[in-house]
Amino acid sequence: MDKFGYKDFIIKNQWEGITVNLSRNFTLQELIKSDTAVRKGIDNNPNSDQIAKLKLLCDNILQPVRDHFGPVMVTSCYRSPELSQAIGSSVNSQHCDAEAVDFECQGVDNAELCDWIYKNLDFDQMILEFYKKGEPNSGWCHCSYVTEKPRKQYLWAYKEEGKTKYKPIIGKATDLV
Repeated sequence: MDKFGYKDFIIKNQWEGITVNLSRNFTLQELIKSDTAVRKGIDNNPNSDQIAKLKLLCDNILQPVRDHFGPVMVTSCYRSPELSQAIGSSVNSQHCDAEAVDFECQGVDNAELCDWIYKNLDFDQMILEFYKKGEPNSGWCHCSYVTEKPRKQYLWAYKEEGKTKYKPIIGKATDLV
């Protein structure tokens, strides 16, 4: 066993058919699932350090959200650098470091969800991505967690002239114009 309590080896498809619980309601499989990885034959298995970070993400972000709001739909979490490039993202994304998750809670306005996280949880970066006021199901929540020097950034991501821009959220996301 390594320092995190996980065997320090990862091989392609190692987790197939094995359920690895990271918290009461979240499994490793749902945090590494990617249709793109399957379709393109990309290995999206995290190493033991990354699995430990995914457990921290579950314990500090996803499980508290689940306990407060009910079921959470994870749309993207861990991405190998190869998968990140395949979907047009950066290899520098916190998703590649197993520190970020994109998610929603059915029936909960994404701005309200982000505001609750901002007020109640420790996090590194909280981004309300592509939300449109008056459309509660628009966009999604992107949240990252780190143990050292969290930035506590609260941002709104939006498109302007075809480019993604970020604006700090001062106060509450539900007050966005």
